[in-house]
Amino acid sequence: MKTVALIPARYHAERFPGKLMQKLGDKTVILQTYEATVRTALFHEVCVVTDSDIIYEEIIQNGGRALKSKATHQCGTDRIAEAAIYFPDAKLFVNVQGDEPFTQEEALKNLLQAFEEDANLQVASLMHVIEDEQAIKDPNNVKVVVDEHSHALLFSRSVIPFHRDRAVKPVYYKHIGIYAFRKKMLLAFPDMPQTPLEKAEKLEGLRYLENGIKMKMILADKGVIGIDTPEDLERARKFIS
Repeated sequence: MKTVALIPARYHAERFPGKLMQKLGDKTVILQTYEATVRTALFHEVCVVTDSDIIYEEIIQNGGRALKSKATHQCGTDRIAEAAIYFPDAKLFVNVQGDEPFTQEEALKNLLQAFEEDANLQVASLMHVIEDEQAIKDPNNVKVVVDEHSHALLFSRSVIPFHRDRAVKPVYYKHIGIYAFRKKMLLAFPDMPQTPLEKAEKLEGLRYLENGIKMKMILADKGVIGIDTPEDLERARKFIS
């Protein structure tokens, strides 16, 4: 299957405006993410999709591919769905978050493999185990609970599952906000109205679940450093150095 990685990139992020243009090592966050995605060699094409002239020029001037999108999208999936028309031969699209420059090649490979193994699979995403109590409680870390077949049951910024029975040790999974879609499902997403839980939590994955669409969750061996706050950026800088 022809597979395309699209990186939605909005300059005016609510929690950390301009974070994608912050320096991480000798390059910006968005350029690090773009180049890391290209280096995986898993995709026929990689493209940043942005409403920002600044981000667009950053990618183009460094030899990458970027597309301009309108500014009114409600989430990253809406943004990349608009860009999908520029890749008419693509069968599978991966939404790589612009603020996750340390995305693992192995995790992406396993994500794509899930579609090879299941012809009926329409959408999948990544998760990893978290054990640190502060990380579990942090609302910036989106948690996910899954069924026995690793399909997502719920995403939340709250602590799920609630640990009521102390004789049982629950497993906590952090959602890594990277999605893979078959083309038909990606194009259908913007036509689905925002759902109540999605609006409450500001989590686009809930739109699928609230519409009864199964999402396969693929377990990554370890977490990645996502950059949601200035503190995350400092951690990322220490890591890259």
